[in-house]
Amino acid sequence: MPVMPNEKRTRKDFIDKALEKAGWSPILGFSPRAAIEDGAAEEHPTASGPADYVLFRKSRPLAVVEGKKLAVSPQNVLEQAERYARTFQGGPFHFGPYRIPFAYSTNGMAFWFRDLRQAGSRSRVVSGFHPPEALDELLDRDTASSEKWLEQTQIDLPRLRPYQRDAIQAIEESLLEGRRKMLVAMATGTGKTLTTIGPLYRLLKSGYARRVLFLVDRRALAAQAASEMAIFEPEPGLKFDRIYEVYSHDLRR
Repeated sequence: MPVMPNEKRTRKDFIDKALEKAGWSPILGFSPRAAIEDGAAEEHPTASGPADYVLFRKSRPLAVVEGKKLAVSPQNVLEQAERYARTFQGGPFHFGPYRIPFAYSTNGMAFWFRDLRQAGSRSRVVSGFHPPEALDELLDRDTASSEKWLEQTQIDLPRLRPYQRDAIQAIEESLLEGRRKMLVAMATGTGKTLTTIGPLYRLLKSGYARRVLFLVDRRALAAQAASEMAIFEPEPGLKFDRIYEVYSHDLRR
């Protein structure tokens, strides 16, 4: 029967490699004499004990990582990373009780992530560590202003039927509640494509999203979506694909 690696082995064989793959290198042991500009600092001290890793970008502590051995589910230990984010000392950030904006927990195979800047944010599974540039982009987003725009700006897009407006409203309300997964089911011929393009425009306009992947399983559906974007006029005299760049790609295995 194979023996599962302990935490130290898991960190070296799996977590370090995942950090390096995402661009968080070098991985250095903490030294009070050496300031870290970019990379991951192991065993970085906090007021509540050493964090397994603190990820630095441009000398700023962007994320704290709690690593566990492969046999441990990381979902249940994310709160340890959150505790280190609260008790980190010397950083430039203050997000409520937190001094680091992002937190991860991982066993090298499963990765849990939480944006700590908002009290109501929910933890979620991610495919791996975000690259440094991606965390920079997340940090720069003014999510509160985007959510305020969505709350205060009426859904008055052209050509929408009442039930389509209701669907868009429900999507936005779920986003504002911190949900990330939603299913909208509509019958054939009820305008699913237009119902989808409506919230895409509002998410981009508000700044809540900067890029959107619109994924379909047939070329005909991709052509239909591109055509709909070319005729949809969310602002007077401006079509959707003139306001935002639209790219169509065929993805194959």
